[in-house]
Amino acid sequence: MTVTALLGENVNSLRRSRAVLACALLLGSLGQAGADETAPLASAANSDAPGYRMSFKELGKDYTMGLRGTESSDTVNFDMRADEVVTGAQLTLQYSYSPALLSELSQINIMINDEVAGSLPLPKETAGTVQKHTLEIPPYLITEFNRLSVQLIGHYSMQCEDPAHSSLWAKISSDSQLSIQVAQVELPNDLAALPLPFFDRRDRRALALPFVFAAAPDNTVLEAAGAVSSWLGALASYRGARFSTELQQLPAKGNGIVLVNSDAASHLDGLDLPAVQGPTLAIVSNPNDRFGKLLVIAGRNSDEIKRAATALVVGSRNLSGQSVQVDAVDILVPRKPYDAPNWLPTDRPVRLGELIQPRELGVSGYAPATITVPVRLPPDLFNWREDGARLNLKYRYTPQQVSSNSSLLVSFNDRFIHSMNLPSIQSMGAAQSLLAALKTDDSLAREVSMRLPLDAVALQSRLQFRYMYDYVKQGECNDIIIDNMRGAIDPDSTLDLSGYQHYMAMPNLGVFKDSGFPFTRLADLSQTAVILPDGAGAADWNAYLTVLGRFGESTGYPATAVTVAQADGVAALADKDLLVLASGANQPLLEAWAEHLPSKTVDNKRYVEFSDLPLRLREWISPDPVANLRKARGALTLVSDNGASWVSGFESPLKPGRSVVLLSSPQPQQLGEITDALIGGEAYTQALQGSLVMVKGRNIQSLVAEESYYVGHLGPFKYLQWMLSRHVLLLLGLTVAGIALVSLAAYFSLRAVARRRLKDE
Repeated sequence: MTVTALLGENVNSLRRSRAVLACALLLGSLGQAGADETAPLASAANSDAPGYRMSFKELGKDYTMGLRGTESSDTVNFDMRADEVVTGAQLTLQYSYSPALLSELSQINIMINDEVAGSLPLPKETAGTVQKHTLEIPPYLITEFNRLSVQLIGHYSMQCEDPAHSSLWAKISSDSQLSIQVAQVELPNDLAALPLPFFDRRDRRALALPFVFAAAPDNTVLEAAGAVSSWLGALASYRGARFSTELQQLPAKGNGIVLVNSDAASHLDGLDLPAVQGPTLAIVSNPNDRFGKLLVIAGRNSDEIKRAATALVVGSRNLSGQSVQVDAVDILVPRKPYDAPNWLPTDRPVRLGELIQPRELGVSGYAPATITVPVRLPPDLFNWREDGARLNLKYRYTPQQVSSNSSLLVSFNDRFIHSMNLPSIQSMGAAQSLLAALKTDDSLAREVSMRLPLDAVALQSRLQFRYMYDYVKQGECNDIIIDNMRGAIDPDSTLDLSGYQHYMAMPNLGVFKDSGFPFTRLADLSQTAVILPDGAGAADWNAYLTVLGRFGESTGYPATAVTVAQADGVAALADKDLLVLASGANQPLLEAWAEHLPSKTVDNKRYVEFSDLPLRLREWISPDPVANLRKARGALTLVSDNGASWVSGFESPLKPGRSVVLLSSPQPQQLGEITDALIGGEAYTQALQGSLVMVKGRNIQSLVAEESYYVGHLGPFKYLQWMLSRHVLLLLGLTVAGIALVSLAAYFSLRAVARRRLKDE
């Protein structure tokens, strides 16, 4: 990609502006305190300052913190956006503690970045009951990247103590909340800061961003917008991303993405855009909000807008200045199936250091936290009669002088897999090999190989390692815990899926919801077409952009090759998987393909097929297609003024082996219910699965699971084995035929031998 910089700004001005504002706020608060030193501290939580609340659960601690021993702690991390500076903060801690703790010697300390922000006493009167306390946190302790630690200092006796005594405990609820008030910072208009401020990886909240069109977008402009939304969805990752659209109207507040043809730029009041001479990317201030920014993707025609969008999503790291003009964008290597950056490769062993930062593979202490490695599996792995993925694990640990029960536990999605004993120095003896191993390091390296069963596992899985060190008591007044225990998983440990093939029964809305499959089989969506309704409006565009953002979250790659079309052009797209959107009666394919739909509307009456799928207890998808099959057992015809939305999957009527997923709602605004269900969350107790799903508000009902076709490919020998296993009579017939052929061959062979023997005689 070649770009021409038109205007540059110093990106370091961002840091200077943050520092200046922080100093001004701090000096202002000090001056106010000096003016009235006796005034009580006002609670910023009740002020009108902009801000937000985050529970420990939202910060990643979805469990109750258990603090044990004379000194123990647990930590949550929180970060601050680049365009905000903290003006006030409070922690509302919800906790309980042991009645055995001595109030004179015990306390709970709150620390921000290892600095004590406050201490909570532990009086006897409230021990053993849930307490709630709000603590003011000095804003100057909060930086861009922060660690909030809750530390228990516990004592139960004035004499000798057992530092691991069972009475030394405190529990911190995940409902504890951190409240933060902020002041906004005006950022420079510099493309070098991208994806800031449109996405800030330090912000744990879901991404919500509007797209602005200067005129009703054509298919090419929508393809450009889809590439950008999938890029932002990939960046948002687990946070989730929702996108809205505006026509000829800039956002009243905050940031936005503007796609504009130079001829239609005048339709956007207040947008100050330089003359467009080609595909252009620019960052300008939002005229309605001095703190907001607009990312302008402009061109003289729709093709140039798409070229600028492609340059943005594949080469944003190379941009700088307020505006650039794109000369050319070349994709040198086309995408291959299953090469999505977020998916675990199946053509080679993968190092664990590729899946997680190496610094996160080490732990310390007698009771260290679990090491968790995220693993995102391709959706269509064929698990039939597979032993599992091979894990070659290399690990290190500090050997204890004397112990018998120390071990390293390996789990997969909380399912126990293997346990390795961690021998002590005494149990291994004083051999020269041990001395040589410990000569340059106090840790001992070991290696083991095991299999991880992949049957009925989630696509977004967790590989877990937990070091369990044996605490050997020395006797009364001799026990002391020395924090010198270390454990680490070697980043060169590998996980190998190369023995697996890709083959899956379809339709399967479970894998569509979790990974966007089969559309995401190619990460750039080059074999995907989105069929929008005739006369699509804002609700249809919102759903389209949000769904593509969901695809980007799955693959980690922007949809640079997606095709957008309407029903009249679907015949030319027979060799693509089709994502069809319908809102009301504006999608002609609903009538044209009515015979393929398990749910359809005829004369204002809704025809719905159903099976016993909702009666099943499990929500995972078995690798055995027969176990997933739940054919329709009946049908209903309904008349309703306020119908539900539907998600259907079926084989493409245009070409065997190709897939269609239909997102249909009776009203345009109800398409948002489907996109919300795809993103999911705690509010949803059910998940999409099968081939037909009804969505009504937060309620999801999977009705039918009819698997009628297959995608992927099996080797000839594997396919033959699998087919014979599913058809017992065929296997029996082939066995009888084989025995007959062998018998005939043996018979004629022996007859020939007998004839030769008689002839020789």
